[in-house]
Amino acid sequence: MGRRGGRYEMAAGARAPGERRGGSDAICNFVICNDSSLRSQPIIFNPDFFVEKLRHEKPEVFTELVVSNITRLIDLPGAELAQLMGEEDPKLPGGNSIASGFLRSLMSLKRKEKGVVFGSPLTEEGIAQVSQLIEYLHKHLRAEGLFRVPGNSIRQQILKDALNSGTDIDLDSGEFHSNDVATLLKMFLGELPEPLLTHKHFHAHLKIADLTLFDEKGNKTSTPDKERQIEALQLLFLILPAPNRSLLKLLLDLLYQTAKKQDKNKMSAHNLALMFAPHILWPRNVTANDLQENITKLNNGVTFMIKHSQKLFKAPAYIRECARLHYLGSRAHASKDDLDLLTSPSSKELQPLKSQKRSRLDPCHQEETQQRTEDALKELFRHVHNMPDSAKKKKLIRQFNKHPTALTPGADVRTPPAQRRTRSRSFSGLIKLQKCGSPARVSQAKLKFLEGRKEDSCRRVRARLLSKESSSL
Repeated sequence: MGRRGGRYEMAAGARAPGERRGGSDAICNFVICNDSSLRSQPIIFNPDFFVEKLRHEKPEVFTELVVSNITRLIDLPGAELAQLMGEEDPKLPGGNSIASGFLRSLMSLKRKEKGVVFGSPLTEEGIAQVSQLIEYLHKHLRAEGLFRVPGNSIRQQILKDALNSGTDIDLDSGEFHSNDVATLLKMFLGELPEPLLTHKHFHAHLKIADLTLFDEKGNKTSTPDKERQIEALQLLFLILPAPNRSLLKLLLDLLYQTAKKQDKNKMSAHNLALMFAPHILWPRNVTANDLQENITKLNNGVTFMIKHSQKLFKAPAYIRECARLHYLGSRAHASKDDLDLLTSPSSKELQPLKSQKRSRLDPCHQEETQQRTEDALKELFRHVHNMPDSAKKKKLIRQFNKHPTALTPGADVRTPPAQRRTRSRSFSGLIKLQKCGSPARVSQAKLKFLEGRKEDSCRRVRARLLSKESSSL
Protein backbone atom coordinates (compact mmCIF):
# COMPACT_ATOMS: atom_id res chain seq x y z
CA MET A 1 0.00 0.00 0.00
CA GLY A 2 1.43 3.33 -1.00
CA ARG A 3 0.76 6.81 0.32
CA ARG A 4 0.77 10.06 -1.61
CA GLY A 5 -0.46 13.33 -0.16
CA GLY A 6 -2.53 11.71 2.56
CA ARG A 7 -4.10 9.17 0.19
CA TYR A 8 -3.61 5.45 0.50
CA GLU A 9 -3.86 2.95 -2.34
CA MET A 10 -4.49 -0.78 -2.07
CA ALA A 11 -2.48 -3.00 -4.37
CA ALA A 12 -3.88 -4.90 -7.32
CA GLY A 13 -5.71 -8.02 -6.24
CA ALA A 14 -6.05 -6.87 -2.61
CA ARG A 15 -9.50 -6.40 -1.14
CA ALA A 16 -11.00 -4.23 1.50
CA PRO A 17 -12.16 -5.99 4.67
CA GLY A 18 -15.60 -7.55 4.23
CA GLU A 19 -15.58 -7.23 0.45
CA ARG A 20 -16.73 -10.24 -1.57
CA ARG A 21 -14.80 -11.62 -4.48
CA GLY A 22 -16.33 -11.20 -7.91
CA GLY A 23 -13.63 -12.84 -10.07
CA SER A 24 -9.93 -13.52 -10.32
CA ASP A 25 -9.30 -10.27 -12.18
CA ALA A 26 -11.48 -8.12 -9.95
CA ILE A 27 -9.59 -5.28 -8.37
CA CYS A 28 -10.61 -2.64 -5.90
CA ASN A 29 -9.30 0.42 -4.15
CA PHE A 30 -9.48 0.87 -0.40
CA VAL A 31 -8.77 4.49 0.44
CA ILE A 32 -8.19 5.99 3.86
CA CYS A 33 -8.09 9.76 3.65
CA ASN A 34 -7.92 12.08 6.64
CA ASP A 35 -7.58 15.20 4.53
CA SER A 36 -11.02 16.44 3.50
CA SER A 37 -9.54 18.51 0.68
CA LEU A 38 -8.25 15.35 -1.01
CA ARG A 39 -11.41 13.25 -0.82
CA SER A 40 -12.93 14.85 -3.91
CA GLN A 41 -9.84 14.14 -6.02
CA PRO A 42 -9.76 11.12 -8.35
CA ILE A 43 -8.21 7.95 -6.96
CA ILE A 44 -5.03 6.90 -8.74
CA PHE A 45 -4.83 3.13 -8.90
CA ASN A 46 -1.69 1.43 -10.19
CA PRO A 47 -2.39 -2.05 -11.61
CA ASP A 48 1.40 -2.63 -11.78
CA PHE A 49 1.79 -2.13 -8.02
CA PHE A 50 3.44 -5.50 -7.36
CA VAL A 51 5.55 -5.19 -10.52
CA GLU A 52 7.02 -1.88 -9.30
CA LYS A 53 7.40 -3.28 -5.80
CA LEU A 54 9.38 -6.24 -7.12
CA ARG A 55 11.50 -3.99 -9.33
CA HIS A 56 12.59 -1.79 -6.42
CA GLU A 57 12.87 -4.38 -3.64
CA LYS A 58 14.36 -7.32 -5.57
CA PRO A 59 15.87 -5.99 -8.82
CA GLU A 60 17.78 -9.20 -9.56
CA VAL A 61 14.66 -11.36 -9.31
CA PHE A 62 12.72 -8.83 -11.37
CA THR A 63 15.35 -8.65 -14.13
CA GLU A 64 15.62 -12.43 -14.35
CA LEU A 65 11.83 -12.73 -14.65
CA VAL A 66 11.60 -10.14 -17.44
CA VAL A 67 14.69 -11.22 -19.40
CA SER A 68 13.63 -14.88 -19.35
CA ASN A 69 10.42 -13.86 -21.11
CA ILE A 70 12.26 -11.61 -23.57
CA THR A 71 14.43 -14.54 -24.65
CA ARG A 72 11.24 -16.55 -25.16
CA LEU A 73 10.16 -14.04 -27.82
CA ILE A 74 13.44 -13.11 -29.51
CA ASP A 75 16.63 -15.05 -30.13
CA LEU A 76 19.55 -13.41 -28.34
CA PRO A 77 22.94 -15.13 -28.64
CA GLY A 78 25.10 -15.39 -25.54
CA ALA A 79 27.05 -12.17 -26.14
CA GLU A 80 23.94 -10.08 -26.89
CA LEU A 81 22.15 -11.52 -23.86
CA ALA A 82 25.13 -10.69 -21.64
CA GLN A 83 25.07 -7.13 -23.01
CA LEU A 84 21.37 -6.81 -22.28
CA MET A 85 21.95 -8.03 -18.73
CA GLY A 86 24.81 -5.54 -18.29
CA GLU A 87 27.40 -8.30 -17.85
CA GLU A 88 29.39 -7.14 -20.89
CA ASP A 89 29.95 -3.78 -22.62
CA PRO A 90 27.73 -3.46 -25.70
CA LYS A 91 29.45 -4.10 -29.04
CA LEU A 92 28.08 -1.36 -31.26
CA PRO A 93 28.23 -0.82 -35.04
CA GLY A 94 31.44 0.84 -36.28
CA GLY A 95 33.57 -0.71 -33.54
CA ASN A 96 32.34 1.72 -30.87
CA SER A 97 31.89 0.66 -27.27
CA ILE A 98 31.04 2.18 -23.95
CA ALA A 99 34.72 2.41 -23.04
CA SER A 100 35.41 4.75 -25.98
CA GLY A 101 33.11 7.33 -24.45
CA PHE A 102 34.87 7.45 -21.08
CA LEU A 103 36.33 10.93 -21.51
CA ARG A 104 33.00 12.27 -22.72
CA SER A 105 31.24 10.81 -19.68
CA LEU A 106 33.86 12.33 -17.38
CA MET A 107 33.30 15.77 -18.86
CA SER A 108 29.56 15.28 -18.48
CA LEU A 109 29.94 14.54 -14.77
CA LYS A 110 31.99 17.71 -14.29
CA ARG A 111 29.36 19.81 -16.03
CA LYS A 112 26.62 18.19 -14.00
CA GLU A 113 28.19 19.56 -10.81
CA LYS A 114 27.45 23.05 -12.15
CA GLY A 115 23.80 22.23 -12.63
CA VAL A 116 24.00 21.64 -16.38
CA VAL A 117 21.05 19.75 -17.88
CA PHE A 118 22.14 19.40 -21.49
CA GLY A 119 24.88 16.83 -22.12
CA SER A 120 24.61 15.31 -18.64
CA PRO A 121 23.43 11.77 -17.78
CA LEU A 122 19.67 11.62 -17.51
CA THR A 123 18.26 12.37 -14.05
CA GLU A 124 14.85 13.06 -12.59
CA GLU A 125 15.86 16.72 -12.15
CA GLY A 126 16.72 16.95 -15.83
CA ILE A 127 13.40 15.38 -16.76
CA ALA A 128 11.58 17.95 -14.62
CA GLN A 129 13.23 20.75 -16.61
CA VAL A 130 12.63 19.19 -20.03
CA SER A 131 9.03 18.31 -19.17
CA GLN A 132 8.29 22.05 -19.42
CA LEU A 133 9.09 21.82 -23.13
CA ILE A 134 6.87 18.79 -23.57
CA GLU A 135 3.93 20.42 -21.79
CA TYR A 136 4.26 23.50 -23.98
CA LEU A 137 4.37 21.45 -27.20
CA HIS A 138 1.18 19.62 -26.23
CA LYS A 139 -0.56 23.01 -26.60
CA HIS A 140 0.89 23.65 -30.08
CA LEU A 141 0.45 20.35 -31.92
CA ARG A 142 -1.17 22.04 -34.92
CA ALA A 143 1.96 23.95 -35.91
CA GLU A 144 2.85 22.89 -39.45
CA GLY A 145 6.21 21.12 -39.75
CA LEU A 146 6.55 20.66 -35.99
CA PHE A 147 9.92 19.00 -35.22
CA ARG A 148 10.95 19.36 -38.88
CA VAL A 149 11.15 23.13 -39.29
CA PRO A 150 14.14 24.48 -37.25
CA GLY A 151 13.68 27.31 -34.79
CA ASN A 152 15.65 30.48 -34.18
CA SER A 153 19.16 29.69 -32.93
CA ILE A 154 19.39 32.80 -30.72
CA ARG A 155 16.12 32.12 -28.94
CA GLN A 156 17.07 28.48 -28.56
CA GLN A 157 20.34 29.41 -26.83
CA ILE A 158 18.51 31.71 -24.43
CA LEU A 159 16.07 28.94 -23.60
CA LYS A 160 18.86 26.37 -23.24
CA ASP A 161 20.79 28.59 -20.79
CA ALA A 162 17.64 29.11 -18.74
CA LEU A 163 17.02 25.35 -18.50
CA ASN A 164 20.64 24.70 -17.54
CA SER A 165 20.50 27.28 -14.76
CA GLY A 166 17.28 25.80 -13.37
CA THR A 167 15.32 29.05 -13.59
CA ASP A 168 11.57 29.05 -14.15
CA ILE A 169 10.57 29.78 -17.73
CA ASP A 170 7.31 31.29 -18.90
CA LEU A 171 7.00 29.63 -22.30
CA ASP A 172 3.50 31.03 -22.76
CA SER A 173 4.79 34.62 -22.67
CA GLY A 174 5.14 34.62 -26.47
CA GLU A 175 8.90 35.13 -26.41
CA PHE A 176 9.54 31.65 -27.88
CA HIS A 177 8.05 29.88 -30.89
CA SER A 178 6.88 26.28 -30.94
CA ASN A 179 9.62 25.44 -33.46
CA ASP A 180 12.23 26.79 -31.00
CA VAL A 181 10.95 24.50 -28.27
CA ALA A 182 10.64 21.45 -30.57
CA THR A 183 14.20 21.85 -31.88
CA LEU A 184 15.55 22.29 -28.35
CA LEU A 185 13.86 19.07 -27.24
CA LYS A 186 15.59 17.14 -30.03
CA MET A 187 18.87 18.84 -29.08
CA PHE A 188 18.51 17.70 -25.47
CA LEU A 189 17.95 14.07 -26.56
CA GLY A 190 20.85 14.21 -29.00
CA GLU A 191 23.29 15.45 -26.34
CA LEU A 192 22.57 12.67 -23.86
CA PRO A 193 25.68 10.49 -23.24
CA GLU A 194 23.77 7.51 -24.66
CA PRO A 195 20.48 7.14 -26.55
CA LEU A 196 17.26 7.19 -24.56
CA LEU A 197 16.74 3.46 -25.23
CA THR A 198 20.34 2.80 -24.06
CA HIS A 199 23.20 1.00 -25.81
CA LYS A 200 22.48 -2.25 -23.97
CA HIS A 201 19.09 -2.58 -25.65
CA PHE A 202 20.24 -1.81 -29.20
CA HIS A 203 20.53 -5.42 -30.45
CA ALA A 204 17.24 -6.41 -28.78
CA HIS A 205 15.41 -3.71 -30.75
CA LEU A 206 16.87 -5.02 -33.99
CA LYS A 207 15.57 -8.49 -33.14
CA ILE A 208 12.11 -7.17 -32.23
CA ALA A 209 11.86 -5.53 -35.66
CA ASP A 210 12.39 -8.99 -37.20
CA LEU A 211 9.41 -10.59 -35.45
CA THR A 212 7.03 -11.73 -38.18
CA LEU A 213 4.06 -14.05 -38.51
CA PHE A 214 4.29 -17.68 -39.64
CA ASP A 215 2.21 -19.30 -42.34
CA GLU A 216 0.27 -22.56 -42.02
CA LYS A 217 3.39 -24.58 -42.77
CA GLY A 218 5.41 -22.86 -40.06
CA ASN A 219 7.48 -20.69 -42.42
CA LYS A 220 8.21 -17.04 -41.62
CA THR A 221 6.35 -14.43 -43.63
CA SER A 222 7.09 -10.76 -44.26
CA THR A 223 4.06 -9.66 -42.20
CA PRO A 224 5.09 -8.16 -38.81
CA ASP A 225 3.80 -9.97 -35.75
CA LYS A 226 2.39 -6.92 -33.98
CA GLU A 227 1.22 -8.76 -30.88
CA ARG A 228 4.63 -10.27 -30.17
CA GLN A 229 6.36 -6.97 -30.96
CA ILE A 230 4.16 -5.13 -28.46
CA GLU A 231 4.78 -7.79 -25.82
CA ALA A 232 8.55 -7.71 -26.39
CA LEU A 233 8.64 -3.90 -26.16
CA GLN A 234 6.58 -3.98 -22.96
CA LEU A 235 9.14 -6.33 -21.42
CA LEU A 236 12.13 -4.38 -22.71
CA PHE A 237 10.76 -1.08 -21.38
CA LEU A 238 10.33 -2.69 -17.93
CA ILE A 239 14.10 -3.07 -17.53
CA LEU A 240 15.00 0.42 -18.74
CA PRO A 241 16.51 2.70 -16.07
CA ALA A 242 13.71 4.56 -14.29
CA PRO A 243 14.63 8.05 -15.63
CA ASN A 244 14.87 6.73 -19.21
CA ARG A 245 11.49 5.01 -18.93
CA SER A 246 9.84 8.11 -17.49
CA LEU A 247 11.12 10.43 -20.22
CA LEU A 248 10.43 7.87 -22.96
CA LYS A 249 6.79 7.66 -21.88
CA LEU A 250 6.43 11.46 -21.94
CA LEU A 251 8.13 11.67 -25.34
CA LEU A 252 6.20 8.86 -27.08
CA ASP A 253 2.92 10.23 -25.78
CA LEU A 254 3.79 13.63 -27.24
CA LEU A 255 4.71 12.09 -30.60
CA TYR A 256 1.53 9.99 -30.58
CA GLN A 257 -0.61 13.07 -30.04
CA THR A 258 1.36 14.94 -32.71
CA ALA A 259 0.74 12.17 -35.27
CA LYS A 260 -2.99 12.32 -34.50
CA LYS A 261 -2.96 15.94 -35.71
CA GLN A 262 -1.05 15.17 -38.92
CA ASP A 263 -3.84 16.68 -41.01
CA LYS A 264 -2.80 20.05 -39.52
CA ASN A 265 0.93 19.70 -38.80
CA LYS A 266 1.77 17.39 -41.76
CA MET A 267 3.81 15.13 -39.46
CA SER A 268 2.90 11.43 -39.62
CA ALA A 269 4.24 8.79 -37.25
CA HIS A 270 6.84 7.79 -39.86
CA ASN A 271 7.97 11.38 -40.38
CA LEU A 272 8.37 11.82 -36.64
CA ALA A 273 10.34 8.56 -36.43
CA LEU A 274 12.80 9.90 -39.01
CA MET A 275 13.33 12.94 -36.78
CA PHE A 276 13.76 11.07 -33.48
CA ALA A 277 15.26 7.64 -34.27
CA PRO A 278 18.85 9.05 -34.42
CA HIS A 279 18.34 10.63 -30.97
CA ILE A 280 16.59 7.86 -29.04
CA LEU A 281 17.78 4.63 -30.70
CA TRP A 282 20.91 5.06 -32.79
CA PRO A 283 24.17 4.41 -30.91
CA ARG A 284 26.27 7.49 -30.25
CA ASN A 285 29.14 8.41 -32.59
CA VAL A 286 27.90 6.23 -35.48
CA THR A 287 27.12 7.25 -39.04
CA ALA A 288 24.52 6.10 -41.50
CA ASN A 289 27.20 3.99 -43.20
CA ASP A 290 27.84 2.14 -39.93
CA LEU A 291 24.20 1.15 -39.69
CA GLN A 292 23.71 0.43 -43.42
CA GLU A 293 20.76 -1.96 -43.85
CA ASN A 294 19.59 -1.45 -40.26
CA ILE A 295 18.49 2.17 -40.78
CA THR A 296 15.14 1.21 -42.26
CA LYS A 297 14.62 -1.37 -39.56
CA LEU A 298 15.37 1.15 -36.80
CA ASN A 299 13.16 3.85 -38.30
CA ASN A 300 10.27 1.40 -38.68
CA GLY A 301 10.79 0.34 -35.08
CA VAL A 302 10.40 3.89 -33.80
CA THR A 303 7.34 4.35 -36.03
CA PHE A 304 5.81 1.26 -34.41
CA MET A 305 6.56 2.63 -30.93
CA ILE A 306 4.80 5.91 -31.71
CA LYS A 307 1.70 4.21 -33.11
CA HIS A 308 1.36 1.78 -30.21
CA SER A 309 2.73 3.97 -27.41
CA GLN A 310 -0.49 3.74 -25.39
CA LYS A 311 0.05 -0.01 -24.87
CA LEU A 312 3.80 -0.21 -24.34
CA PHE A 313 4.06 0.97 -20.73
CA LYS A 314 1.80 -1.68 -19.22
CA ALA A 315 3.34 -4.84 -17.83
CA PRO A 316 2.07 -8.03 -19.52
CA ALA A 317 -0.61 -9.81 -17.52
CA TYR A 318 1.61 -12.80 -16.68
CA ILE A 319 4.32 -10.49 -15.29
CA ARG A 320 1.74 -8.85 -13.04
CA GLU A 321 0.54 -12.25 -11.86
CA CYS A 322 4.06 -13.54 -11.20
CA ALA A 323 4.93 -10.41 -9.22
CA ARG A 324 1.71 -10.65 -7.21
CA LEU A 325 2.21 -14.33 -6.42
CA HIS A 326 5.81 -13.63 -5.44
CA TYR A 327 4.49 -11.62 -2.48
CA LEU A 328 1.15 -13.21 -1.69
CA GLY A 329 2.37 -16.77 -2.22
CA SER A 330 5.55 -16.44 -0.17
CA ARG A 331 3.94 -15.64 3.17
CA ALA A 332 4.48 -18.30 5.80
CA HIS A 333 1.06 -17.69 7.32
CA ALA A 334 -1.25 -16.80 4.49
CA SER A 335 -4.52 -15.19 5.50
CA LYS A 336 -7.87 -16.38 4.21
CA ASP A 337 -8.08 -13.34 1.94
CA ASP A 338 -4.74 -14.31 0.40
CA LEU A 339 -5.93 -17.86 -0.15
CA ASP A 340 -9.11 -16.57 -1.78
CA LEU A 341 -7.05 -14.36 -4.06
CA LEU A 342 -4.99 -17.33 -5.18
CA THR A 343 -8.07 -19.45 -5.93
CA SER A 344 -9.56 -19.30 -9.39
CA PRO A 345 -13.33 -18.66 -9.43
CA SER A 346 -13.67 -21.16 -12.29
CA SER A 347 -12.49 -23.97 -10.02
CA LYS A 348 -15.00 -26.76 -9.66
CA GLU A 349 -14.37 -26.85 -5.93
CA LEU A 350 -16.00 -23.46 -5.44
CA GLN A 351 -19.69 -23.51 -4.52
CA PRO A 352 -22.28 -20.82 -5.12
CA LEU A 353 -22.60 -18.22 -2.42
CA LYS A 354 -25.97 -19.51 -1.28
CA SER A 355 -24.69 -23.03 -0.74
CA GLN A 356 -21.76 -21.62 1.22
CA LYS A 357 -24.16 -19.80 3.51
CA ARG A 358 -26.19 -22.94 4.08
CA SER A 359 -23.16 -25.07 4.74
CA ARG A 360 -21.95 -22.59 7.33
CA LEU A 361 -25.28 -22.89 9.17
CA ASP A 362 -24.71 -26.62 9.69
CA PRO A 363 -24.45 -28.14 12.18
CA CYS A 364 -23.68 -25.68 14.97
CA HIS A 365 -26.03 -22.99 13.64
CA GLN A 366 -28.90 -25.43 13.40
CA GLU A 367 -28.52 -26.17 17.11
CA GLU A 368 -28.59 -22.45 17.84
CA THR A 369 -31.72 -22.05 15.70
CA GLN A 370 -33.48 -24.85 17.58
CA GLN A 371 -32.63 -23.25 20.92
CA ARG A 372 -34.02 -19.88 19.84
CA THR A 373 -37.20 -21.56 18.61
CA GLU A 374 -37.72 -23.18 22.00
CA ASP A 375 -37.12 -19.86 23.74
CA ALA A 376 -39.78 -18.23 21.54
CA LEU A 377 -42.32 -20.93 22.40
CA LYS A 378 -41.58 -20.54 26.10
CA GLU A 379 -42.15 -16.80 25.79
CA LEU A 380 -45.52 -17.51 24.15
CA PHE A 381 -46.38 -19.90 26.98
CA ARG A 382 -45.61 -17.21 29.60
CA HIS A 383 -47.76 -14.74 27.67
CA VAL A 384 -50.71 -17.10 27.87
CA HIS A 385 -50.14 -17.59 31.63
CA ASN A 386 -50.20 -13.81 32.12
CA MET A 387 -53.64 -13.52 30.52
CA PRO A 388 -56.62 -12.87 32.79
CA ASP A 389 -58.32 -15.99 33.97
CA SER A 390 -60.91 -17.11 31.50
CA ALA A 391 -62.20 -20.21 29.77
CA LYS A 392 -60.05 -19.41 26.75
CA LYS A 393 -56.93 -19.24 28.89
CA LYS A 394 -57.61 -22.64 30.40
CA LYS A 395 -58.22 -24.20 27.00
CA LEU A 396 -54.99 -22.74 25.61
CA ILE A 397 -52.99 -24.03 28.58
CA ARG A 398 -54.45 -27.50 28.03
CA GLN A 399 -53.30 -27.34 24.40
CA PHE A 400 -49.79 -26.30 25.49
CA ASN A 401 -49.66 -29.22 27.94
CA LYS A 402 -50.16 -31.64 25.03
CA HIS A 403 -46.71 -30.58 23.57
CA PRO A 404 -43.45 -32.20 24.73
CA THR A 405 -42.16 -30.88 28.01
CA ALA A 406 -38.96 -29.69 26.30
CA LEU A 407 -40.91 -26.99 24.54
CA THR A 408 -42.64 -25.68 27.66
CA PRO A 409 -41.15 -23.81 30.60
CA GLY A 410 -40.37 -25.60 33.82
CA ALA A 411 -42.12 -25.51 37.15
CA ASP A 412 -40.60 -22.11 37.90
CA VAL A 413 -43.27 -20.45 35.79
CA ARG A 414 -46.14 -19.55 38.02
CA THR A 415 -49.52 -18.21 37.17
CA PRO A 416 -49.86 -14.73 38.65
CA PRO A 417 -52.79 -14.02 40.99
CA ALA A 418 -56.09 -13.27 39.34
CA GLN A 419 -56.63 -9.63 38.54
CA ARG A 420 -58.58 -7.59 36.06
CA ARG A 421 -56.55 -6.49 33.07
CA THR A 422 -57.33 -4.93 29.78
CA ARG A 423 -57.39 -7.56 27.09
CA SER A 424 -54.88 -7.43 24.30
CA ARG A 425 -57.00 -7.06 21.21
CA SER A 426 -54.24 -8.12 18.87
CA PHE A 427 -53.51 -11.36 20.70
CA SER A 428 -57.10 -12.19 21.55
CA GLY A 429 -58.03 -11.44 17.97
CA LEU A 430 -55.40 -13.86 16.73
CA ILE A 431 -56.39 -16.68 19.07
CA LYS A 432 -60.11 -16.10 18.89
CA LEU A 433 -61.71 -19.36 17.88
CA GLN A 434 -65.00 -19.52 16.10
CA LYS A 435 -67.44 -22.22 17.00
CA CYS A 436 -67.32 -24.95 14.39
CA GLY A 437 -70.36 -26.93 15.44
CA SER A 438 -68.80 -29.64 17.64
CA PRO A 439 -66.27 -29.77 20.53
CA ALA A 440 -63.98 -32.07 18.49
CA ARG A 441 -63.76 -29.61 15.63
CA VAL A 442 -63.13 -26.76 18.10
CA SER A 443 -60.18 -28.68 19.62
CA GLN A 444 -58.78 -29.36 16.17
CA ALA A 445 -59.02 -25.66 15.32
CA LYS A 446 -57.20 -24.75 18.52
CA LEU A 447 -54.44 -27.28 17.82
CA LYS A 448 -54.13 -26.08 14.23
CA PHE A 449 -53.75 -22.52 15.47
CA LEU A 450 -51.03 -23.43 17.95
CA GLU A 451 -49.11 -25.47 15.37
CA GLY A 452 -49.33 -22.59 12.89
CA ARG A 453 -48.16 -20.20 15.60
CA LYS A 454 -45.14 -22.43 16.27
CA GLU A 455 -44.25 -22.67 12.56
CA ASP A 456 -44.52 -18.89 12.12
CA SER A 457 -42.21 -18.35 15.10
CA CYS A 458 -39.65 -20.81 13.68
CA ARG A 459 -39.73 -19.12 10.29
CA ARG A 460 -39.17 -15.70 11.82
CA VAL A 461 -36.22 -16.98 13.87
CA ARG A 462 -34.66 -18.66 10.84
CA ALA A 463 -35.11 -15.49 8.77
CA ARG A 464 -33.36 -13.39 11.43
CA LEU A 465 -30.49 -15.88 11.65
CA LEU A 466 -30.04 -16.04 7.88
CA SER A 467 -30.10 -12.23 7.70
CA LYS A 468 -27.40 -11.95 10.37
CA GLU A 469 -25.32 -14.66 8.70
CA SER A 470 -25.54 -12.90 5.31
CA SER A 471 -24.46 -9.57 6.78
CA SER A 472 -21.52 -11.20 8.59
CA LEU A 473 -20.36 -12.83 5.37
